[in-house]
Amino acid sequence: MKHVISALVQNKPGVLAHVAGMFAARAFNIDSLAVGRTDNPELSRMTIVVVGDNRVVEQVRKQLAKIISVVKVQDYVDRSVVTRDLMLISINTPQDKRSEILALINIFRGKVVDVSAKYVMVEISGPEAKIEAFMDACKPYGIKSVVRTGTVAMPRFSKT
Repeated sequence: MKHVISALVQNKPGVLAHVAGMFAARAFNIDSLAVGRTDNPELSRMTIVVVGDNRVVEQVRKQLAKIISVVKVQDYVDRSVVTRDLMLISINTPQDKRSEILALINIFRGKVVDVSAKYVMVEISGPEAKIEAFMDACKPYGIKSVVRTGTVAMPRFSKT
């Protein structure tokens, strides 16, 4: 099962390597990792997707908390969260299929970000399942290239 863990870390060189090294040393597999600055320039947020049971997630959380440059660790087990991935994908666009491809992009609420004579580059974001479904739908046309971010997540607001 996939679990999302969030780590607030100091924004300084070597932190990502230290965290990745901890995963490697303990044979934990990272399914997805996204890192970005927060509103505080001294801090970054790592969103880490780990495959495993609750015991594995608990071990990952404990090991992350031991790292000095990690300020705070949250696991989102049993919490409602919003997750999103971002993908750029270049799709082959034969002249006779362009309207079909543009309709497909529209259905998935994608955004055309670049066009050439043979290809169209599309930006699409959403849950991982949506990204995967769009890639599957594009395969018959021919995919030239794909670039994806890792998952980012934020807990939903609690209902009061």
